[in-house]
Amino acid sequence: MNNNEFIAATAIILFVAFCLGWFANWLVHRMSRVTQADIGELDKMAQALHDAEELRDQAITYVEQRESELANHIAQTEAELNAAMEGLRDARREADELRAHIEKANQPS
Repeated sequence: MNNNEFIAATAIILFVAFCLGWFANWLVHRMSRVTQADIGELDKMAQALHDAEELRDQAITYVEQRESELANHIAQTEAELNAAMEGLRDARREADELRAHIEKANQPS
């Protein structure tokens, strides 16, 4: 094999390798190409995700607002309960004092 034959064989081998690489690249791009239908579906999924996130944020806001309202209502109810219990204690003490006073007044001296 002389020098010219070696150069020609190397050139042919390199050309075949280039052609195989180009064909493999074309085949990979052809197989992994994104179609318009896929892009449309991705857009729909992105919009659905966005809507779901907005709905979640609204739900969280509603829950936090409702929790705050219920906490305020509980605080008011506890304050009313404490006031009622204090009033009941005062009424019982006053009733006991009146009973004691009536018993003392009704005792024969």
